[in-house]
Amino acid sequence: MENLDIDTSGLVKMAIEYAPNLALAILTLLIGFAIINSIIGMITKILKKRNVDESLIPFLRSIFGVLFKAMLLISVASMVGIETTSFVAVIGAAGLAIGLALQGSLSNFAGGVLILLFKPYKIGDVIEAQGFIGKVHEIQVFNTIMKTPDNKTIIIPNGPLAGGSITNFSTEATRRVDFTFGIGYSDDIAKAKQVLKDIIAEDGRIMKDPEPFVAVSELADSSVNFVVRVWCNAAEYWNIYFDMQEKVKVTFDKEGINIPFPQMDAHVYNHTT
Repeated sequence: MENLDIDTSGLVKMAIEYAPNLALAILTLLIGFAIINSIIGMITKILKKRNVDESLIPFLRSIFGVLFKAMLLISVASMVGIETTSFVAVIGAAGLAIGLALQGSLSNFAGGVLILLFKPYKIGDVIEAQGFIGKVHEIQVFNTIMKTPDNKTIIIPNGPLAGGSITNFSTEATRRVDFTFGIGYSDDIAKAKQVLKDIIAEDGRIMKDPEPFVAVSELADSSVNFVVRVWCNAAEYWNIYFDMQEKVKVTFDKEGINIPFPQMDAHVYNHTT
């Protein structure tokens, strides 16, 4: 009975000693959860204002929520006298091991987050990256899916995409189309130049401003080369590129202007003994 009285008094003493810290810890926990929910709500609003992909927002919310709540629980545990140093060390070691095991996946995830946040390209854009050219079909958290002009599906990890160079052909509303046309050395340069200007003037898809540019660019081995630069709406780029090649050939033939092509002379010698 005496031992029971001693134990009871010890428990009462311990309760009185730790009660303020316990109450403070519970209060901190409740207030902390409320603040975390408020911060998560603010982060969600910011992500929506920046037009972050809807499929990424819940994932980011859960990551931030777990991170903030883990920090809160460790703080509360230290308030009630629980030793957290070893606990933090174990969490750190586990995090390091997981990070090393998932290094490639984490890199691709981080790349996907950066792409969705800063939007170097969007769905429907035509881009060149990692040696491939195609239209962006889908942007996922870990990969970007592209469709090539011949309808092949290309899946590229987001890590290399976010860290490499990207050429976006759809960012600007207008593009410049560059051509090189050659004529023979015996042909009239002024006439050829005027013919090229007339072809450009007849095409209503070619913009007048900026003004088209036509000039002799090179005195090559077998031809006098003209450089032609015209501006158009980005959607008309390839139509103009292919149509111009055909129009120039047909018109040069009609006007008697030669387009040189490589030739080889073969000399046959008959040796008699």
